[in-house]
Amino acid sequence: MSTTFLYEERGPIARITLNRPEVLNALTFDTYHELRDTFSALANKPAIRAVILTGTGRAFTSGGDVKEIIGRLQGKSDEELLAFTRLTCEVILRMREAPQPIIAALNGVTAGAGAALALACDFRIASEAARIAFLFIRVGLSGADMGAAYLLPRLVGTGRAAELLMRGEFVDAQTAERWGLVNRVVAPSGLEEETVAWAEAVASGPRLGIEMTKTILNRSLGFSLPEALEIEAEAQAICMKHPDFEEAYRAFLEKRRPVFGRSPR
Repeated sequence: MSTTFLYEERGPIARITLNRPEVLNALTFDTYHELRDTFSALANKPAIRAVILTGTGRAFTSGGDVKEIIGRLQGKSDEELLAFTRLTCEVILRMREAPQPIIAALNGVTAGAGAALALACDFRIASEAARIAFLFIRVGLSGADMGAAYLLPRLVGTGRAAELLMRGEFVDAQTAERWGLVNRVVAPSGLEEETVAWAEAVASGPRLGIEMTKTILNRSLGFSLPEALEIEAEAQAICMKHPDFEEAYRAFLEKRRPVFGRSPR
């Protein structure tokens, strides 16, 4: 039983609904553990043929909870930071290894780790109200996190990926569709119907053929995903020891813009 999201199965379709709407479905340590375990378990559920990942309220997810994650990471040892970044990357690996196609229904704000989760899905259906940003660079971290530097260029190209990861700015749903980041954009009232239609379409297809397609798509990307994730996990853990990361946290608490580069690198 999850404490941070809802899980239900309806016939061949499983639905995971991030459920902390009061904080825009911000992710916690528990969320990462529970998502990892849920996606791992799906590998042993052949009756489930498709998975929908979405959020309640105004957001898909705004990313890591500033106080629950960034705050708790302050002052952690190198080993503890690396254990956390490896955990977040393990969620991505379990999503890509799950045999079922995963469809992200982006109902609103999709930011930071939320954008990485959406990126790890096989399809992304966005509401017109959705806004997407890879915010890692905005909190003093590497834009390469949770597989983003591995997966994003393959969707949108290296130039667009660099723009999204190095600037950390939001793009609207229409821009995301034009760049190839999302598959469809629909009116908010039509998001549920469109997402279920996609889930039903893949669920009714040939199970082995679809599973094999996903497997081959993963393997054809070039470098192995575990290797890329390990590189990103190590880099992110290093960034978490830099003063810029603490400065971002202090700025959040003091309700001001962060001023990076105050300390020598």
